[in-house]
Amino acid sequence: MSAPGNAAAEWRQAWILPFAAGFGYSMAVLQTYAIGPFIGPLTEEFGWSRAGISFGLTIANVTGAVLSVVVGTLVDRFGPRIVGLVGVLTTGLAFSLLGTTSGSLAHWYALWGVFAILAPWVQASVWSSAVASRFQASRGLALGIMLSGASLGATLYPLLAASMIQSFGWRTAFMATGGIWAIIVFITILFFFRGAADTKTKTETTQEAAPAPVLSGVTFAEGLRQAAFYKLFIVCMLYTLTTVGLSVHFVPVLVENGAEQISAAGVASLLGIFAMIGRLLIGLMLDRFPGRFVGAFVFLFPIAGCALLILRGGDPASQIAAASLFGLALGAEMDVVTYLAARHFGLKAFGRLYGLLIAALSIGVAFGPLSAGLIYDISGNYDQFLLVTIVLTIVSGLTLLSLGRPPELAPPETAPAH
Repeated sequence: MSAPGNAAAEWRQAWILPFAAGFGYSMAVLQTYAIGPFIGPLTEEFGWSRAGISFGLTIANVTGAVLSVVVGTLVDRFGPRIVGLVGVLTTGLAFSLLGTTSGSLAHWYALWGVFAILAPWVQASVWSSAVASRFQASRGLALGIMLSGASLGATLYPLLAASMIQSFGWRTAFMATGGIWAIIVFITILFFFRGAADTKTKTETTQEAAPAPVLSGVTFAEGLRQAAFYKLFIVCMLYTLTTVGLSVHFVPVLVENGAEQISAAGVASLLGIFAMIGRLLIGLMLDRFPGRFVGAFVFLFPIAGCALLILRGGDPASQIAAASLFGLALGAEMDVVTYLAARHFGLKAFGRLYGLLIAALSIGVAFGPLSAGLIYDISGNYDQFLLVTIVLTIVSGLTLLSLGRPPELAPPETAPAH
């Protein structure tokens, strides 16, 4: 459990940082949660299959997996602030460019290739490294708030995209969704986002730089030798494969069960609302209970949500209940894995080690929507993918339970001033 006094001091000193980081992290899920409302219009206009459309996400996230260690290395070297500021602008631009696609799938994939290069610089490692560097006693809650940025995106993006599509058409909707949100987030990050590595204070008398923090933890090589790293890697990949796949196709799932497009987007927005609630609760639980138990418990919720969609998918009340249950656990792997990674490995090489875990997440995000689309194209419904989600979620929970207690790491030190 955290020490109340230390936690209160952390919040007094850096209370705004987790909220600003949450805005930044919302850019990392722009393509994941905004693309759903575009699937129907793109299919109608160009006749593309759902798997064909979803393959764009595969391109982006496979590239993101490859670049994740590069992102982590840049964060470790230059600090998260500059990486995040650049990434917000390039991600917004890249998403806007998707609205220029022609009727050629090759052109669609080329645009996703551009997105793949411009978007990885807003990965979770950028924002979580800053938050973890300023919070220790209340790290679980602080990370929960930061990771709620994905929930904010899950809430806003389907409604924003569906409304823009309905009012202005899908091309303008791509540009408006990417551009407007990127400007809002950039201003927030510019004024309010600074981790320990970004903070350089000066003394009033000597105007010399204050002592820099020396971050504790294992080295990159030591982290790679720990079994806990590979267990977290498996959890990231399997859980994200199914949950993100279902999130991207959630609007089409509801439409296939009789809901109107705009109504389905409204129900899908519940994913984000309940995800924000869930992430705050998970953050509080992580500060009080072992992270592996918290994660395994939370993973039970999507199992119940999938069962509802399989058994009573056409019932509006069941759709709402499923969205609520699924939302409570949406992104739970990020909260749990981020917290456990900081506990098991420390912050010395956090950017690179966590970058590899982000690679696992990116693999799941890359192939989850594609798998859901392929299963739909072959079977004509999403029931089989829902069953796969249940099985892989159970495996993820059992893998988390197999983790041991995290080692006791020395607290951060302060380098002597020169």
